[in-house]
Amino acid sequence: MGGVEDEEPALKRMKVSSRKLRGLSNGSSIAEHLGDSSRDLMARPLPSEGDNDEVIGSKGVIRRDEFVRIIANALYSLGYKKSSARLEEESGIPLHSSTVNIFMQHILDGNWDESIYTLHKIGLSNESIIKSASFLILEQKYLELLQIDKVMEALKTLRMEIAPLSINNNRIRELSSFIVSPSLSGIIDSPCGENLRAKSRTKLLDELQKLLPPTVMIPENRLEHLVEQALLLQRDACVFHNSSDQDMSLYTDHDCGKSQIPSQTLQVLQAHSDEIWYLQFSHNGKYLASSSSDLSAIIWEVNSNGKVSLKHRLSGHQTPVSLVSWSPDDCQLLTCGVEEAIKRWDVSSGECLHVYEKAGFGLVSCGWFPDGKSILAGIDDKSICMWDLDGKELDSWKGQRILKISDLEITGDGKKIITICRETAIVLLDREAKIDRWIEEDQVITSFRLSKDNKFLLVNLVNQEIHLWSLVGEPDLISKYKGHKRTRFVIRSCLGGLEEAFIASGSEDSQVYIWHRESRELIEALPGHSGSVNCVSWNPTNPHMLASASDDRTIRIWGLKGLNVKRKNAYSNGVVHYCNGGT
Repeated sequence: MGGVEDEEPALKRMKVSSRKLRGLSNGSSIAEHLGDSSRDLMARPLPSEGDNDEVIGSKGVIRRDEFVRIIANALYSLGYKKSSARLEEESGIPLHSSTVNIFMQHILDGNWDESIYTLHKIGLSNESIIKSASFLILEQKYLELLQIDKVMEALKTLRMEIAPLSINNNRIRELSSFIVSPSLSGIIDSPCGENLRAKSRTKLLDELQKLLPPTVMIPENRLEHLVEQALLLQRDACVFHNSSDQDMSLYTDHDCGKSQIPSQTLQVLQAHSDEIWYLQFSHNGKYLASSSSDLSAIIWEVNSNGKVSLKHRLSGHQTPVSLVSWSPDDCQLLTCGVEEAIKRWDVSSGECLHVYEKAGFGLVSCGWFPDGKSILAGIDDKSICMWDLDGKELDSWKGQRILKISDLEITGDGKKIITICRETAIVLLDREAKIDRWIEEDQVITSFRLSKDNKFLLVNLVNQEIHLWSLVGEPDLISKYKGHKRTRFVIRSCLGGLEEAFIASGSEDSQVYIWHRESRELIEALPGHSGSVNCVSWNPTNPHMLASASDDRTIRIWGLKGLNVKRKNAYSNGVVHYCNGGT
């Protein structure tokens, strides 16, 4: 009869996957040898290759035989050996040809001559692949011979088998040096003898699998790779993606929707008595600092439940406070008065630790070096000064280095200082190489912000555009964002969200604007403020928390819709309102 019963069950055939082989020790056998010696084998394609041209799927682009083999490979990798064998049996599509199975078994058994012979029987047409695979096999043979002190046999293998391949001559010289080593066994056992020790045979099989064509040996975890690729493509195409990748599912196509974008006002902070010009979350996301034309700065604390409360009011400046800057460890804060002084504060106590001044000049910007041991200050004579924490001047950069209104950034490695040096240009000052690089714009620059990974610079212009520059290699303009309003004031933007996938900006029309960084699509314009929104800051550890500062004297904390909290708390220095979008 022509039924399945007439064929040898798949469970009795040899099947090997590299994941399965990892559990085997050197020389172990995984199945009985098939039939006669491999020397009697004829190189035959898999039955599915050429005999089964069926395709599956609505688009007609998936070959049935490849699909089945990849599923079988995945089942083996997951440890479902019987299920994989049953799939091979029922489909009639083997995971590997019999020749490949025997080749793999020879590798595991250390039958090196048989391995080389069977390699040539697989049917490879690329001679360089055959040579490279032969080199790996014979190298393993050579090293194993050395390990059991068969030096003469190893030397013969090197001279008569490896060298004639005429490839990888540097490695051949390295292998030959092992023979003349005065203490071979000592080197093998030492940490520096890694190149001399023979790798496990299963590791050799892994390397051969990567070398041979996928039609011969399916790459390990191929199905997982295809599924991950599909999920990541869906994620990257989702302009609203702002949550952990662990939330993605295979059951449905991925589409976040706007629910993952912080677009609802959760709190309105009302402790400042005048326009709020600047705000910034700490690196750890536990604090928020704001500065105002009321001559003060405020440190806010982000509680474990996500609510923001006033921690310290920082008073003492004689002019409006234009900027704040967090120390790398978030334990200290710098505040900068307009063309006045810089003050350093202790975050825990709210105490002023030091005042930095330069006689006869005003300070216009500030920043920390990554080690937290020194600070930078922009001076209104267009120079930049570097001080230690006690106020001792360590270095300075004079000339056309900074404008009276300028942001100041230092890259994470401390090597580059970034400032606005002319109305339409930003300078990237390399402290070590003593080389300046430039970002040239056609319009006047009002502000900029460096990304967390130091790869991007976000630049605001007077013509109501925001430009994103790549700083990898030479500066390159890669994206432009439009839609917000700016006619008179300095408006600041930021990168934020999961992997900084979004651009947020203030606007003179009292709204907060959010774009998707890659697609440049404007995805939100958030109403709520009653005055110009001067600055925004995205919590670096919580992609669902965004803060905005406005001329209406308030800070709004934005979160996900559906977080319905309503209550009032009174503080000695101000009132915090918790609400659902209204004031």
